[in-house]
Amino acid sequence: MRKIAVAVFVAGLLGTTAAEARPVAFADRTPDGSAAIVLPLSAKEDLAVRGASLDTATRDAVGRALDAAAFDYKTKSTLTLRGIGAWQQIVVIGAKDGLTPAGLQDIGGLAARETASADGPVALLASGLAPGAANAAADLAIGADLGAYSFDRYKAPSAKPRAAGRDAALTVVGAGGANSYTAQGKALVEGVTLTRDLISEPSNVKYPEVFVERVREAFKGVAKVRIEALGVPEMEKLGMGSILSVGKGSQRPPRMLIVEYRGGGSEAPLVLAGKGITFDSGGVSLKPGAGMWRMRTDMAGAAAVVGTALSLAKSGAPVNLVAVAALAENMPDGAATRPGDVVKAYNGKTIEVTNTDAEGRLVLADAVSYAEARYNPAAIVDIATLTGSVGGALGDDYAGLFSRHDALAAQLMAAGKAVGEPLWQLPLHDAYAETMKSGVADILNSAEGGRPGAGLGAHFIGAFVKPETPWAHLDVAFTVWTDKGQPKAPKGAVGYGVQLLDSFVRNWKPVPRATGEGGR
Repeated sequence: MRKIAVAVFVAGLLGTTAAEARPVAFADRTPDGSAAIVLPLSAKEDLAVRGASLDTATRDAVGRALDAAAFDYKTKSTLTLRGIGAWQQIVVIGAKDGLTPAGLQDIGGLAARETASADGPVALLASGLAPGAANAAADLAIGADLGAYSFDRYKAPSAKPRAAGRDAALTVVGAGGANSYTAQGKALVEGVTLTRDLISEPSNVKYPEVFVERVREAFKGVAKVRIEALGVPEMEKLGMGSILSVGKGSQRPPRMLIVEYRGGGSEAPLVLAGKGITFDSGGVSLKPGAGMWRMRTDMAGAAAVVGTALSLAKSGAPVNLVAVAALAENMPDGAATRPGDVVKAYNGKTIEVTNTDAEGRLVLADAVSYAEARYNPAAIVDIATLTGSVGGALGDDYAGLFSRHDALAAQLMAAGKAVGEPLWQLPLHDAYAETMKSGVADILNSAEGGRPGAGLGAHFIGAFVKPETPWAHLDVAFTVWTDKGQPKAPKGAVGYGVQLLDSFVRNWKPVPRATGEGGR
């Protein structure tokens, strides 16, 4: 009876929807009847160009307001003016510190967020904003879409009707062609949105089976995509004892979800493998209660790889990609794995489980070894909210990068820098192998008191990939959620990793199948 009740409750929750964001449009002139104007300025002199369509009195009033407010024009600075001309509001956004694609997206995100209450169309005046930037309009639009995101699925409807004008378009004016938004940017937004939605869902709704269902629905009708979900019987037959050991304490069984996109001919695919712990209690090695609610986000790596696959497939990217989401719920009960148990992974290596709260590496051990054997990939990149220690080293400004292959690491670093999702490479030292030795198995999943924690976790996953296969590990534990909000990510799930991995896959250049210095 309990399972039936839960199913009915979940179905009721899934029937609700989030609020719709403004659609994005493009034009050469300010649409008639605009309720709000957005002016990105790097200096007061930009008013003459960006605000050329405004009347002289309005431009002069904006200039006086900027002087009176001592506006600094720095990136992410904003100033909202009201009572000028016929506009409900005029929003000035600082654009002083360089107009990279990431910077343009931040401007678009701030434009959407600062004008969310405007009752009517919004015009983002971008003439001459980024000369020579072919995709400036697309970047602004991507930012506007991402900045307008909200996850309202479980909030009661407001008693106050939503003003019809709040659904009017945000129009990017005068930034050139928008073809790249239609061809690629819109799909990227859909990929990030899927990732944010999956992360934001509460774990009484989001468990491995539902994660699979959501992904199947998102890819419905998308060409050149094949989706497969391995259940417990299939994983038992394949010998995936590592991921199965994590799910033993939960009533919700694990899944190994595989999304295969073939858009690039016959070349070997890239594999992206994501940690997908739909809730992490720590298992028998129980976590402290404070902050445990955040462990509904412990599947952010899995969400990022399927979001990346959606972006690439919907935009018809000429690449081959396999996204593997290793999905399990880590709970304690009488059947749960105990500290000290020994399990066997897909590739035959045995693991002494000294800490059931080091479970993400266990599900990834089967994911990466299976993907390597099945697909013989050009490279494997895993992404996981793996360790708290990476945050001690890098805070939330960078995600940690580990790799034995310098040429692969360099491409990931470049991709992260280009899209504003930066990585910092950390070492994989030979000494880690000794620290992770087990007396009864091939490897420990966690060394008691072992440091550095992030490096040892990376070493463990790397032990399940052949040394010659290009492999990298991204520890994103502190970058997937924001408590303070960002220009293109309101408080909550960031969707970190989708833009990075999308850029990495699109610009992939084959690398030698020999290890480099690996950051040692």
